[in-house]
Amino acid sequence: MMYSLTYALNTDQEIIKEYCTGDSNRAATLFVRKYQKFVYSAALRYLRSHDDADDAAQEVFIRALKNLKNFRGDSSIQTWLYRITLNVCTSISRKRKFVSFFTHDDGSEIELVSDSITPQQQFENKDFEKHFEAMLRQLPEKQRETFALRYFEELSYEEISKMLGTSVGGLKANYFQAVQKLAKLLKNSEFMQKWERI
Repeated sequence: MMYSLTYALNTDQEIIKEYCTGDSNRAATLFVRKYQKFVYSAALRYLRSHDDADDAAQEVFIRALKNLKNFRGDSSIQTWLYRITLNVCTSISRKRKFVSFFTHDDGSEIELVSDSITPQQQFENKDFEKHFEAMLRQLPEKQRETFALRYFEELSYEEISKMLGTSVGGLKANYFQAVQKLAKLLKNSEFMQKWERI
């Protein structure tokens, strides 16, 4: 019975309607399940900390569910959630910088990199995953975010344009430049040398 209930709401509009007029708890659960990977991934790219990304994702969904009844549909739910995620991450980043300014110890509470890897981020080769994440961090922010949304989230340039407020032409240029830089970094990496010997 739970299986049929889970898949009874297929679209964002149906979930929102159910949240506003029906079983709000069930709708909220479906809403979070549908977008939790997207929100978490976006937060992690900005904050570079798994703990901070978890905190950010929770705050994003708290804000989103609080305002879901007022969602007017001027953009897609995904674009709306992305904007909320950016606002939350910016707030967390500012707080972290403020804390670090007044901290005199080793700064461990604002660690940017975590050793814990979530299932969403696992590649078949964990060493390569860490290396690839390091390569991504070398890209300028716009190139990194465009590449991530296009490659990992598989969004269209039109969808990304609405999220980032950048023209499709500019996004294509960012993506092309990101691919070129990543290819160059990968070519000079230990992994390429290993693969060439196989």
